[in-house]
Amino acid sequence: MDKREKIISSYIQAYNSFDVPKMTANFSDKIIFTNIQNGETSMTLNGIEEFKKQAELAKTYFSERQQIVKAIKHKGEKSQIEIEYYGVLAIDFPNGMKKGQEIRLNGTSIFEFSEDEIIKLTDIS
Repeated sequence: MDKREKIISSYIQAYNSFDVPKMTANFSDKIIFTNIQNGETSMTLNGIEEFKKQAELAKTYFSERQQIVKAIKHKGEKSQIEIEYYGVLAIDFPNGMKKGQEIRLNGTSIFEFSEDEIIKLTDIS
């Protein structure tokens, strides 16, 4: 496992255990996070403080969550992972999804690195 794969693995483990400080341990202070759902950008965060604030809020949405890495590809400064996602909602959502409902989906995360720091993270589902 190369250094980038170790960093990504650490991020995924921290995500699965709701550990925001460990999730962001290898993030640049200027991290750019983008979430794309159904081909549309649903969220863009600029900087580590915005990311941490959103990550702390997102912890309240799920009673459990898990990302499982199915594949990883490296190209230049980018690493793309294919993930299988599972979560259980901890609250009711305005879109009609209810507390206790399970979510299962497949997605892609693209990590962009500058040396050993993640400078950009894009989640696509």
